[in-house]
Amino acid sequence: MTKASELPPPPKADKRPYSYERHGYRVEDPYFWLKDQGYPKVDDEDVLAYLKAENAYFEAAMKPHEGLVDTIFEEMKGRIKEDESSVPYKDGDWLYWWAFKPGAQYRTWYRKPAGGGADQVLLDEAAEAEGKEYYRLGDLEVSPDGKLAAIYVDDNGSERFKLRIRDLATGKDIETVTEVGIGSLVWSNDSKAVVFTEVNENWRSYRARLHRLGRPASEDKTLYEETADKGFSVGIGKSQDRSLIFVSTGDNATSEVRFVSADNPEAPLTLISPRKANREYSVDASHGKLWILTNDDHVNFRIAEASPQRPGAWKTVISGSDRVYLRGVSAFRDHLGITERVDGLDQIRLRSYDGSEKRVRFPEASYNASFGTNAEYAPAAYRLAYSSMVTPATVYDYHPKTEKLEVLKVQEIPSGYDASQYATERLMLPTRDGKKVPVSIVYKKGFPKDGSGKVFLYAYGAYGYAIPPSFSSSRLSLLDRGYAYAIAHIRGGDDLGYGWFLDGKLTKRTNTFNDFVDAAKGLIAQGFTSPGRIGIQGGSAGGELMGVVVNTDPELWGAVVADVPFVDVLNTMQDESLPLTPGEWPEWGNPITDKAAFELIRSYSPYDQVKAQKYPPMLITGGLNDPRVTYWEPAKWAAKLRELKTDDNLLLLKINMGAGHGGKSGRWDRVRETAEAYAFILSQID
Repeated sequence: MTKASELPPPPKADKRPYSYERHGYRVEDPYFWLKDQGYPKVDDEDVLAYLKAENAYFEAAMKPHEGLVDTIFEEMKGRIKEDESSVPYKDGDWLYWWAFKPGAQYRTWYRKPAGGGADQVLLDEAAEAEGKEYYRLGDLEVSPDGKLAAIYVDDNGSERFKLRIRDLATGKDIETVTEVGIGSLVWSNDSKAVVFTEVNENWRSYRARLHRLGRPASEDKTLYEETADKGFSVGIGKSQDRSLIFVSTGDNATSEVRFVSADNPEAPLTLISPRKANREYSVDASHGKLWILTNDDHVNFRIAEASPQRPGAWKTVISGSDRVYLRGVSAFRDHLGITERVDGLDQIRLRSYDGSEKRVRFPEASYNASFGTNAEYAPAAYRLAYSSMVTPATVYDYHPKTEKLEVLKVQEIPSGYDASQYATERLMLPTRDGKKVPVSIVYKKGFPKDGSGKVFLYAYGAYGYAIPPSFSSSRLSLLDRGYAYAIAHIRGGDDLGYGWFLDGKLTKRTNTFNDFVDAAKGLIAQGFTSPGRIGIQGGSAGGELMGVVVNTDPELWGAVVADVPFVDVLNTMQDESLPLTPGEWPEWGNPITDKAAFELIRSYSPYDQVKAQKYPPMLITGGLNDPRVTYWEPAKWAAKLRELKTDDNLLLLKINMGAGHGGKSGRWDRVRETAEAYAFILSQID
């Protein structure tokens, strides 16, 4: 294990007086200056100098481990097919797919006539990314007549996408529509207009617009603009039968949806049902009806139908259930395609319009399953995606008439993989308040359960997002070195239903952190490991989790990786100018107006709760252009930790100077960042 004392002195950020008062409390924030006051432009020389110094220290500290990073990177790369490609899917007269050229960082997108013919390149990401530090394709939508493509591209990590229209016959871009787009793209049925959403100066998706091809962008029509609630975000979509365009607005707890005919998108929008606090609903359309998924009368949602003429009159089709958590519905010609969880396990249900039903049967007891790309309204078979902790990603076609799963592709591991060498379990571990938290764990057979083992523990725990028990080829580099890899399905996610999510937000937020600590203690109690032999990782809101548990239970962790961590929670939730703050209040609370929320957030906010104590070795990452977790959160946290911690363990901060929330954009660059994180954990615990 490398110690800080073995390296040159780490960077030390200046402490500059800054404080504010709220609800009778005075809050000192001597590292406030690390937020460039010209943000989103960052050009303060002192700020940049500090970030560059931290990056240099990171490089110096990791240099002794370059060999390990390189070894793990080559292992991970060897498990990825260099010319990986997707299974083609049919959409009208064409088959569409993507493929990597050998060694390429980015995909190339193709199509060919479904009846046979030559491949056609739609978009070569590698060519477009040439010379750019960052490149991300946000969306690529081919027009209904097959002649044009609407393309979203972000080339700096800010998640402000440029919308271009490309002539597929020539491969040339013929129009640039906006440079501040976000989300999805939807074509009108006549292929003469495209609907998109834009962000404002605060990176809020605030309006949906329609662009008529051949007209200047200044003539674009605003279909809907959210003016009533600055915390709401606007999104768009198209019904499975392609008859309607939906325009939605909402936050993490409340939603409202409108629709318009895709044949006449400039007509007035029809409101389905006015927003009601803490009621969510989403909509699809088929057979002249609206199909609505909503939590209006049950926490685990129900499915209802309504007529477009009376869209607010909802008639229940499938009632809510304490055991069955309804998560999504797609209205195909022959079935409602329903995604759900039963006792925390993914299920796919097909419901015919006469009310008869069937569930897809999968081969393992614990797995991750979902609908894949099903572009058509009346597919002959339904495309499904499947994997488990030991089974590589598998693409199926499910044939409802025979109830058979047809394997189309199994993820290839070029360097070899033998699933029989590994075992997986789903544990239910006790929490301090009497609940049971699920933990999915995988390890190489023969893993000791006498407390001598090492565990890599991962979790997220926010926004109702469940971390699925799915396969990862990168993870094998840990398993083959004797680690067990565990995912804690903690409250804040919706792993055990929507109520599991509600029990980890707002006033119940600390359940999330306690669940993670209790899961670790449960693994210790069952003999998987012991204190100090657990490596942990989480990103974004999962990075907040990392920040809390290193404050509360530092002795449990052997090493910590916190990626783009949301750790300056109290300050961020009081800054209405930041992109996400108003929309986040339903998740965390509003400390501006609510004293109790202020006190609760302050009690766990990782930056505010750093104290003079020993901390485990830590690697913290961030992105200079990240609009979700701004760069100064990890920077301020690292500075305060350096000031107060009393140990000699490594504390590293790495800021990607040309990337955003997701880190670097090329596939090998992303793999190398994973290799760095694993090498850090291994080098510190071992």
